[in-house]
Amino acid sequence: MSDYPVTAQTRLRRMPERGQYDQATVHAILDAGTVAHVGVLIDGAPVVIPTAYWRVGEDVLVHAARATRFARALRSGQRASLTVTLLDGWVLARSGFNHSVNYRSVMLFAVPEEVEDAESKNRLLDALIERIVPGRAALVRPATAKELAATAVFRLPLAEVSAKLRSGPPKDDEADLDWPVWAGVIPLALTAAAAQPDPRQSAGLPGRPPL
Repeated sequence: MSDYPVTAQTRLRRMPERGQYDQATVHAILDAGTVAHVGVLIDGAPVVIPTAYWRVGEDVLVHAARATRFARALRSGQRASLTVTLLDGWVLARSGFNHSVNYRSVMLFAVPEEVEDAESKNRLLDALIERIVPGRAALVRPATAKELAATAVFRLPLAEVSAKLRSGPPKDDEADLDWPVWAGVIPLALTAAAAQPDPRQSAGLPGRPPL
């Protein structure tokens, strides 16, 4: 049984066997990603904005400068879409037609809800910092009232959401299996490199990432 209801928007029609609607899969993909693409209407035209995001419970959070067109679109009461995609590998088949990618993705539809309360907003922004480097929110300078007022935070509830995944080797036509070319998967992953310190600081300060 699905944890999230399947709706006309979230039901997968092409390759439905790749669709998943359970909470564990959706949460795992969201927690592994770093950038979401948020689709909104701005001045009547569709616009897709790449932005950092984070998950708290059953909400996906995004933030923006309060006065931007993006923020105005998010608080307009219109539905928005949010997608997250993790690219796991290039799939090299024996024909160009059957080349593919291994991936994990989430698509969410919701009417964004703005977080107005300053205390709640501050707590949620701290959660974003904690997602980047656990323990860092307690070390950095607290946000000022002016900074909080200039920042808009929106929650998108995980109510109408689905995941889609592909994994494994290429799916070649049976007639192509003897074609003399290498086939398989090139795995891909996003990894962090060694941290690069700001030259304008003293040595030995706390909070250096363990990389």
